[in-house]
Amino acid sequence: MNYTGNTILITGGGSGIGRALAEASHAAGNQIIIAGRRQAVLDETVAANPGMRSVVLDIADAEDIRTVAARLTADFPALNVVIHNAGIMQTEEIQSGNLDSAEATVATNLLGPIRLTAALLPHLLAQPTAAIMTVSSGLAFVPMALTPTYSATKAAIHSYTESLRHQLRGTAVEVFELVPPYVQTELMGAHQANDPHAMPLQEFIDETMSLLGQLPNGGEVLVERVKPLRLAEATGKYEFMYGQINRE
Repeated sequence: MNYTGNTILITGGGSGIGRALAEASHAAGNQIIIAGRRQAVLDETVAANPGMRSVVLDIADAEDIRTVAARLTADFPALNVVIHNAGIMQTEEIQSGNLDSAEATVATNLLGPIRLTAALLPHLLAQPTAAIMTVSSGLAFVPMALTPTYSATKAAIHSYTESLRHQLRGTAVEVFELVPPYVQTELMGAHQANDPHAMPLQEFIDETMSLLGQLPNGGEVLVERVKPLRLAEATGKYEFMYGQINRE
């Protein structure tokens, strides 16, 4: 994948990993369109990065996805890369029986990327070169019990990406999966952004951008810090890693 000279849509591009990835990709010579629910956050990011564009998108709303996708392909005919970064992560008490958080997480983290891929795929298939990149998580491979639906949706996104890559083999659309470790963002609040146990955001972005300049083995983009989780089962360390993540 040539990671320059593309027109890239990044969902959840106004904050956290999405914004940092958008800014780094913008600096690398790509036209960037960021999407998200919050207009003010999008405006702030675009103002700080002249030339970047934005669109308001509720990734949990199927009709909004169809409407925005049609507008994007009309306004940006060269659009050839989509990065499915938008996501939510919430703790859940399964015994409470409250499904609000679980259902919102599934709609955002799983149905959102599936629906947006379906809406954009005919356009991407018509491009000379194109790519779809999903963003899963190290927790797709070793789940955190406090965030059961988040972990489950990321495992599902990994599986979906594997199937998508297989079905699109032989086309001009390459399929990649970015697997972040625990990174210093505000995904689960301000504490995470300052947690010394989390990977510094800029360090994660720098390593990721270096990997995107290559062709990842198997289509997965793995920084070194996430490999103990990604490879836990293969290396016989699953039980140990599960215990580390789910300490009482």
